[in-house]
Amino acid sequence: MTMTQLEAGRSGIVTEEMKKAAEGEGQSPEYIRKMIAEGKAVIPNNTGRKARCVAIGAGLRTKVNASIGTSSDLIDVQAEVEKAIAAEMAGADTLMELSVGGDLDAIRKEVLSATSLSVGSVPLYQAFKEAIERYHDPNKLTDELLFDVIERQCADGISFMAVHCGINRLTIERLNRQGYRYGGLVSRGGAYMTGWMLKNNRENPLYERFDRVVEILKRYDCVLSLGNGLRAGAVHDSLDRAQVQELLINCELADVGQKMGCQMMCEGPGHLPLDDIEANVKLQKRMSNDAPFYVLGPLTTDIAAGYDHISAAIGAAQAARYGADLICYVTPAEHLALPDKRDVVEGVRAARIAAHAGDMVKLGAKHRDMEMSKARRDLNWEAQTRLGLFGEAASEIRASRSPENSDTCTMCGSFCSLDNVNVHFKESLEKGGKR
Repeated sequence: MTMTQLEAGRSGIVTEEMKKAAEGEGQSPEYIRKMIAEGKAVIPNNTGRKARCVAIGAGLRTKVNASIGTSSDLIDVQAEVEKAIAAEMAGADTLMELSVGGDLDAIRKEVLSATSLSVGSVPLYQAFKEAIERYHDPNKLTDELLFDVIERQCADGISFMAVHCGINRLTIERLNRQGYRYGGLVSRGGAYMTGWMLKNNRENPLYERFDRVVEILKRYDCVLSLGNGLRAGAVHDSLDRAQVQELLINCELADVGQKMGCQMMCEGPGHLPLDDIEANVKLQKRMSNDAPFYVLGPLTTDIAAGYDHISAAIGAAQAARYGADLICYVTPAEHLALPDKRDVVEGVRAARIAAHAGDMVKLGAKHRDMEMSKARRDLNWEAQTRLGLFGEAASEIRASRSPENSDTCTMCGSFCSLDNVNVHFKESLEKGGKR
């Protein structure tokens, strides 16, 4: 059997995937190998489907994930394909296909064929959907159907998989003891699995038979992303005992999976007030020995519906600053509706801004901002377009309101501070050494 990236890294082998992932990171392939070998980075790239190589983890640029997928109300495969393409063009680093309506096998294959990005999934969605179709009751899901779905999705080319292994009897006991929650259980997979366990009075098979989960994913070198099924869906539930208990279990499972040779990530919330973000990230990093941390948002307030992508960008910038490695975007449609293509693009852009703002602190990645400052000072509009995260969009805005003086913009016009002061300082700056 082919070695996983983790096994290759531990054997001192620099793979082609490591070399490709190192390009544009400002790090050497050897650094990527070392981080993967130590369990501090992953490359989600299923051996059966070659995708764009991207490394996620310590010392690397914070990556952005976009999630798409049908709902039970809106099933339009072509729309999901278009959203996948739009997310990639907007600059997403990875994609999650999270459909719950329609022919899920067919939809997944369509999306996989439409993008060069590594694609992730949540197998519990399909498992419970098929249990409903077969047995008319999600709580009649069988272990074999669950593991069959995991295998099927890996065989199709899924590169990373959010599997809810950390929900067990102990986490549910914690949830009961604290008196439930303000926001309830907002993870679809987590809620369904919790309901299944309570109805059947059984342990979670994903926890109970964790070795089988790992063995399946390892065969395809699929990254196991330990799902945050008890993530906080309200800021007042942030860092409650149930969430922290699941995080502790996931961090322990990350150790087990890595020892078995499988690449591992941990997932985080969710909804967190600003003063909880640092603690949440540092807690995960300490307990998991710096395993890559994948966070949804986090949203920093519960009252910004319609603009939740902004609330999430605020939280994501902080999370990235303190060490989060992969940010799952949030769109303007969050809590309201299934995102459309425009929502996807806006979500990706907001998350990219947040990731870069965090990396300016985490990685000291400020050179591009310094160059942009000089381009603005010198009224070099061509350079501003080239250096901007969204240069084309910026140029379109400027062109839509053309200034009388092409050196300036219509914000200030003839009162442009830079246009006036540059004339007076030009000679002295050249003599003293222009920056």
